[in-house]
Amino acid sequence: MSQTYEVWKTAELSQAFLEGVRGAIPLAAEQIDILLRILRKAQPHLDNFLDLGCGDGVLGRSILREYPHAKGVFLDISETMVKVAQEKVDQSSGNLSFILQDFSQKDWVNQLQNQAPFAAIVSGFSIHHQPDERKKELYQEIFDLLKPGGIFLNLEHIASATPWGEQLFDELFVDSLYAYHQQLGNNLSREEVDKKYYNRSDKTANLLASVELQCDWLREIGYQNVDCFMKLFEIALFGGIKP
Repeated sequence: MSQTYEVWKTAELSQAFLEGVRGAIPLAAEQIDILLRILRKAQPHLDNFLDLGCGDGVLGRSILREYPHAKGVFLDISETMVKVAQEKVDQSSGNLSFILQDFSQKDWVNQLQNQAPFAAIVSGFSIHHQPDERKKELYQEIFDLLKPGGIFLNLEHIASATPWGEQLFDELFVDSLYAYHQQLGNNLSREEVDKKYYNRSDKTANLLASVELQCDWLREIGYQNVDCFMKLFEIALFGGIKP
């Protein structure tokens, strides 16, 4: 595991992300709406799913609102994130599992023997912390965990094609962070928000790859109907279906 990825094990960073960043992601509601639209088309009777690198469980919770009887697995490296996901998800169905596990290690799939295969595997802003070689391995491991016809969707931080595009994304995100903190009643200036953004402790953990390259990897593995379904500068929703 890269040392940069290790930072996400800390409760302090996880809490800071939940309180100061998650709610500021641009077009977050629209991203989830499109993800659900794709799931409805691919798996109209979805019966189980894996939320990989679940964070606070926002993607899994959205799937459960659409498919309340589905069995769900929420997996993350951060104990803080797993606990928050447990607190936010309605567990009355008894169909949910929460797993503290590091998917940078190849044996992570052993934790899922009783739940796999899955009709859908989703991931949100998590896999980009892995080196490219590990990303490709993960996409193969995810493919192997899917049922025939199962779908993988990755809502991800991806690399800009140019420094100009990177600057556009950074400006958008700082504007979104500033507006979010204003709504929370925090009296941070835009300059202070900008400084915090550029000096954040998790920045070195971002190992970004282009969405085009990652879609090519999925096709090489054998996924079908591979596409980038939505892109906003350095945010992309992409994936494919296991034949």
